[in-house]
Amino acid sequence: MDTKAFANLAADQPFGPYQFVRRTPGPADVSIDIKYCGICHSDIHTARSEWGPAFYPCVPGHEIVGVVSAIGAEVAGFKVGDAVGVGCLVDSCRTCSSCASGLEQYCENGWTGTYNSKLADGDYTKGGYSTHIVVDQRFVLRVPSNLDLPAVAPLLCAGITTYSPLKHVGVGKGDRVAILGLGGLGHMGVKLAASFGAEVTVISRSEHKRADAERLGAHKFLLSSDGAQIGSHANYFDYILDTVSAPHDVAQALSMIKREGTMLLVGASDKPLALETFPLIFNRRSIMGSLIGGLPQTQEMLDHCAK
Repeated sequence: MDTKAFANLAADQPFGPYQFVRRTPGPADVSIDIKYCGICHSDIHTARSEWGPAFYPCVPGHEIVGVVSAIGAEVAGFKVGDAVGVGCLVDSCRTCSSCASGLEQYCENGWTGTYNSKLADGDYTKGGYSTHIVVDQRFVLRVPSNLDLPAVAPLLCAGITTYSPLKHVGVGKGDRVAILGLGGLGHMGVKLAASFGAEVTVISRSEHKRADAERLGAHKFLLSSDGAQIGSHANYFDYILDTVSAPHDVAQALSMIKREGTMLLVGASDKPLALETFPLIFNRRSIMGSLIGGLPQTQEMLDHCAK
């Protein structure tokens, strides 16, 4: 399938038009005409080889929303004309315990990313900055009919990245949840935590983000540079969702978590975080990392957002 795309030809080059041929669809494949694709900061990191050497030409994009244009003979659950999504994964080993549990993002034999992942035939995957994509039906998501298609795109990365840890720890009514940072991940975290019934507080170093926090559903806003505000919330939160990707004061955040509370770490810093052990030990606090979400939970997240 002839496909037009937007690609990066080298780490130090700008994006530009590019054409390539998508693989011939197989019996279990879904062919998708791409209508929208979100821009994730990880796309830029990858295209610039900042997270390791990339394959070039690099066609990023893992927040894909489109319409089914064709299906293979073995495809069940999708038909031509359906609105669908493709997130960060397009394959996994399908046999390990993680895959069997619907946790393909933790595939023990290595999952296949929507772009820049090596394939068995020596080629590599190319993502959603393109007009078409062909994906195995297991990695295609149904988009509920009442969702606005352009708004679905960021749910497929930022949305599931914040939904998954909040669901894993069981955030619900009465819980106090802080969202550290109000960027691409943070704004999703606010809306999702609020939808679960939690009391939501945004912690930011930028006063100008207060209005956005309140508009998104936050009940409180704290400036991380204001010692009095931070001190008045010591041992206060059940959970802090840390979305910050730059080096920051983890000890300050830990001091705000109550006994046996948890910091949910989803911000991917390229530098080590300074961590003191006593704030963890003395109050049995925990730090938990989380990576996107598996296919079943990503579908669950889309269905939740449609309610």
